[in-house]
Amino acid sequence: MTTEPLPTTQQQKLRVLLVEDDADTLATTLKLLEALGHWATGVKSAEAAIARFFDGAFDVVMVDIGLPALSGHDLAERLLHDHQVPVIFVTGQAEPATAMKGTVWLRKPYTVEQLTQTLERSLAEVR
Repeated sequence: MTTEPLPTTQQQKLRVLLVEDDADTLATTLKLLEALGHWATGVKSAEAAIARFFDGAFDVVMVDIGLPALSGHDLAERLLHDHQVPVIFVTGQAEPATAMKGTVWLRKPYTVEQLTQTLERSLAEVR
């Protein structure tokens, strides 16, 4: 019996929930994720993400930290408490010395390669 390596995001097409309050960034990131072969949908607030999220619907959640009302950090805490889903913080802020368990950081602005690597790292966080 041989063990196959886990598929990378180049091979595995992901279902991504993107939470971003800037309309241009939301549209551009959705197009980029789709161009990479992933299925992606986006919402503009943490509250909308909570309403849209249910177990098994998404492989990863990408969230901006600086959202109006409920922050991306608060959303991540809530999702990670109730669900086993990796969270990517997509932000202009620097990564803290100790990141929240189950999360990875992708600093804006980022390259396509950095996005792909971060998606792969996020999946490794929950395995």
